[in-house]
Amino acid sequence: MQLDRRPRLVDGKLPVFVFPTELVYYADDRSSHKQVLTVYNPYDFTLKFKVLCTTRRKYAVVDSEGTVRPGCCVDVVIRHKEIKESSYGVRDKFRLNIYEHGRRDAIGSKDIPTILLPTSQGREKESDELSSTPGEGSTNMPFTAVARQRQVTPGPTVVLLALVCVVALLLPMQGEAGSSLPLYLHLTVNQKLIAAYVLGLVTMVILRT
Repeated sequence: MQLDRRPRLVDGKLPVFVFPTELVYYADDRSSHKQVLTVYNPYDFTLKFKVLCTTRRKYAVVDSEGTVRPGCCVDVVIRHKEIKESSYGVRDKFRLNIYEHGRRDAIGSKDIPTILLPTSQGREKESDELSSTPGEGSTNMPFTAVARQRQVTPGPTVVLLALVCVVALLLPMQGEAGSSLPLYLHLTVNQKLIAAYVLGLVTMVILRT
């Protein structure tokens, strides 16, 4: 008898893992006009995905539909086509739907907001306003944290953590038959979800340094 290892749906939906959770474009930084959205599949079955947008005329999405094999990830390139002053500060939204292979109904979805800002300095000010809380000394904290993060370079610990997450995603699931690895190397769905999430964070740290 084969065990059903697929995770249970929460309120009819499957958790969606995508990174980053927000796309920010800067008019004065041409390198930011192309953003990469990474879709992860930590599950033991193939997923189909589709990227939808509220204003398609402003964006060019490369490979907006595709499949993600178990334990793998797919990069979706999204370019901003209307880099002009009238678009500054306008918030748009992408929606990532995921489907079980062979079915039409979405089993999960996640919204990814986007915004175009004139300069990167403007983004730091906005982050400061959103993240600060009432009280003395809280206003300058987010700006300082951002400045420090940009000065840090990825060390061997960060690279090692990324490799550990990749290995974890490649290990078999609990209850998987035909594997010659010891049982303690068979991971649960939750453990693979954590590894996929951490790998996404580590990847962004490496790419931004």
